[in-house]
Amino acid sequence: MAFLQTPPVLGNQFDADRVLKSYLARALPPDVLNAIRASLVEMGDIAVRMYAQQLEDLRNEPTLKPWDAWGNRIDHIEVSPLWKDAAVIAAEKGVVATAYERKHGAHSRIHQMALLYLFHSSSDVYTCPLAMTDGAAKTLSVHGNAALVERALPRLTSRDPKKAWTSGQWMTERTGGSDVGLSETVATITPEGHRLSGTKWFTSATTSQMALTLARPVGNPPGGSGLALYYVEMRDANGRMAPGISVNRLKDKLGTRKVPTAELTLDGVLATPVAGTAHGIRNIAPMLNITRTWNAMCAVSGMRRGLALARDYATRRTAFGAQLAEKPLHVETLADQQAEFEAAFHLTFRAVELLGKEESGTITADETELLRLMTPLVKLCTAKQAVDVIGECIEAFGGAGYVEDTGLPVLMRDAHVLPIWEGTTNVLSLDTLRALAKGGSLAAFTTELRQLAKSAHGGELAWAGQTALDAFGHAEAWLQKAMQDPAGVEAGARRFALTLARSYALASLVRHAQWALEHERDGRPATAAVRFARRGVDLIHDTPAGDAAARALANDGPLGA
Repeated sequence: MAFLQTPPVLGNQFDADRVLKSYLARALPPDVLNAIRASLVEMGDIAVRMYAQQLEDLRNEPTLKPWDAWGNRIDHIEVSPLWKDAAVIAAEKGVVATAYERKHGAHSRIHQMALLYLFHSSSDVYTCPLAMTDGAAKTLSVHGNAALVERALPRLTSRDPKKAWTSGQWMTERTGGSDVGLSETVATITPEGHRLSGTKWFTSATTSQMALTLARPVGNPPGGSGLALYYVEMRDANGRMAPGISVNRLKDKLGTRKVPTAELTLDGVLATPVAGTAHGIRNIAPMLNITRTWNAMCAVSGMRRGLALARDYATRRTAFGAQLAEKPLHVETLADQQAEFEAAFHLTFRAVELLGKEESGTITADETELLRLMTPLVKLCTAKQAVDVIGECIEAFGGAGYVEDTGLPVLMRDAHVLPIWEGTTNVLSLDTLRALAKGGSLAAFTTELRQLAKSAHGGELAWAGQTALDAFGHAEAWLQKAMQDPAGVEAGARRFALTLARSYALASLVRHAQWALEHERDGRPATAAVRFARRGVDLIHDTPAGDAAARALANDGPLGA
């Protein structure tokens, strides 16, 4: 009988997740954990069912129907059956709503993000519109525009699929995505209200009911300060695209192919200012802080899914006389990736904890500074980790990882958007420097890093904690020296930011590992911490950055005299 390979199998994604269960046991009061456990077990089952649906529907991508049979412009976007199911599940299970119901105070964000973590990797990235929905809800709440809050917030946070809205976020234009100050969309004041005209080059939630976007009111100065933040309702009462919005095309992308990313033309669409008619970039910051946190959590979720599949497959695949799970080099490879995942997990959930405290009004001044610095760091670090970890997981399947029918390549393609969405690694590295320039952030970071790193009681775990401190100390010393050369600071910003993030990730993992030893008699987190420390935390170069030699190498030009 011919050999047939058994594919990997997923069990309940909550029950099978040691890292999540251990973290929740440490981070949550027992009564809160008991109250939310059933919802997490249920989402763990839903994730398995949705994963099976994913595999059955791999090639069903969104389609655009610009016109109906009678020549009417309708711009109808048809999404996959899984996306339609995901919309219902996300609403009913509170993937957004949980954070705003605040049944458990500051811990509500932990509950919500645990649901997201379980849901994301089976959703065909339906988490994209959900992230922007959460961001829009936060932004409207922060700015307190009473009419918009009354109109939109109950819909953005509803558990009723028939009432629930999702939101888009339109920032990227033909002039680029990172330098938003170059936006060309204009806002004209008319008797009916503000009307927007321009082109939005990437809009990832084009099936949503509303969007937040930037435009420059006529007469405002150039640059970011001249932009205003606007609220736009995308559809009329019949669900058709609002007058003044046309879908030019759906983007043909490397990954996130189930997400109907579109290019829009705005031609006088009605819009409402959210918070005045200037300083739009500053006013949209609450949304970006939320979506960057979602980006990090989706990165962690993707790593977990890749490892879960690779680990199960290793018990089913036999080569050279033994299961892969018994092969020392295969074990070593998966152990390295598990260590990266666990560090990323604890880094991300620490940011979630701070976000929950901010929203519940229990955050301290130092923690506020820490959260401002942590948000870009967590996003940029976990995104890079996800690409590397998921790439190794795909390789663990050999040729099967390269075959579309297995459903594995989509994990890799979708991971590659994570370092790009919500700010590239370089952009967020510079944002880290801006956060420090405002003062206080590094002091708060230093205090907490030391507390976390010194929580180990001895042995190799204490060495791992010291490794985090040494890496951070090197980064801090580099910054003080490099401040004399602005070009050198910018050139080294990525290594600096990644070193800060990896130092903090290691310290967070050390803290949890010590707790696990004491309360669970489990040495696996400690093993992960030591392994992560050995993989490289300090990425600082003491040699000058941004010099003529670097430019010559980057541009492949002559070095000169």
